[in-house]
Amino acid sequence: MSVTPLTARIADGVASLPSAEWDACAGAANPFVSHAFLSILERSGSAGVQAGWQPLPIVIDGANGKAAAIAPAYAKTHSQGEYVFDHGWADAWEQAGGHYYPKIQVAVPFTPVPGPRLLLRDAALAPALIGAIEAVTDQNRLSSAHVTFLEESQLGWFEAAGWLIRSGTQFHWQNDGYAGFEDFLAALASRKRKAIRKERAQALEGLTVRHLTGAEITEAHWDAFWAFYQDTGSRKWGRPYLTRSFFSMLGAETGDKVLLIFAERDGMPIAGALNLIGADALFGRYWGCVEEVPFLHFELCYYQAIDAAIARGLARVEAGAQGEHKLARGYAPVTTWSAHYIPDPGFRRAVADFLERERLSVEHEQEYLGEMTPFKREG
Repeated sequence: MSVTPLTARIADGVASLPSAEWDACAGAANPFVSHAFLSILERSGSAGVQAGWQPLPIVIDGANGKAAAIAPAYAKTHSQGEYVFDHGWADAWEQAGGHYYPKIQVAVPFTPVPGPRLLLRDAALAPALIGAIEAVTDQNRLSSAHVTFLEESQLGWFEAAGWLIRSGTQFHWQNDGYAGFEDFLAALASRKRKAIRKERAQALEGLTVRHLTGAEITEAHWDAFWAFYQDTGSRKWGRPYLTRSFFSMLGAETGDKVLLIFAERDGMPIAGALNLIGADALFGRYWGCVEEVPFLHFELCYYQAIDAAIARGLARVEAGAQGEHKLARGYAPVTTWSAHYIPDPGFRRAVADFLERERLSVEHEQEYLGEMTPFKREG
């Protein structure tokens, strides 16, 4: 019996591919790998050649001629907007006389949210798609390929292919079947419970909080949020990654997946948090304010997100990268994963040695952080 050889191709961006074919591979659970979200990044000018994120999705077509496996790949000319830091690797390779950039990045730009990075209608195509990523890297004599914030269920495919595996830490809130926020607080130690109630009271004094989604979100709301986003972006990154049009397009095309949480004083929004709603999780993404209020960041990004997740019956809240301060608010450490393909044997050995030492450090750190959660302990 003959086997038809598989052929991979590089598409001219996410927007060039039919949305129905893309989403048949991506599924509906994680909004960040949807055709709508990734193509909006392109069409809004947020992710593109000028931003150093050239979209080059790698596609394997099925027997019916439709996409059966896709890797949302980008040619990167820098390491910004990734949240898995490889600047040290780049410096070392450049000092050794190599060119680290461009590199291949399989990721969701500017988004440290774990999810599928091999988008598959047929799981049997996973090894072939990984092989296609390797071939693109090798044939173009690139330094490396990186698959970041990879969901754990896909990790084994990359391990089997011999990729280097890297671990990291985020903080997620888990819904243990809570009926409401007070039910969640009851699971905490008394001192932590009192501290959260005090924080919430201080943050909300004189303010009104509104949850907006779908058609409730107007251009006036996006104008206000753009001001919040610019303030945060200019302080954290020097310049915001996303364009103003990104938010309007996101609201128009994925409105039922968007949850805006605003704090208003006398009817005027002073702060806001943007979340996306997945099949089983609420994903916190961006936050900003034009008035400093104690604990308001915690209220809008963490406590209101918990309220929203409980109300929707969602299993967890993923509140983005970093932030040990989330521990005291009921968010626990979880492991994040990335996979790295480095063709040069010497460079690979050096990175593998670094990752082994880093992995031990991450494990020890998570053990320590796990003891700092605010939940009641037996005895």
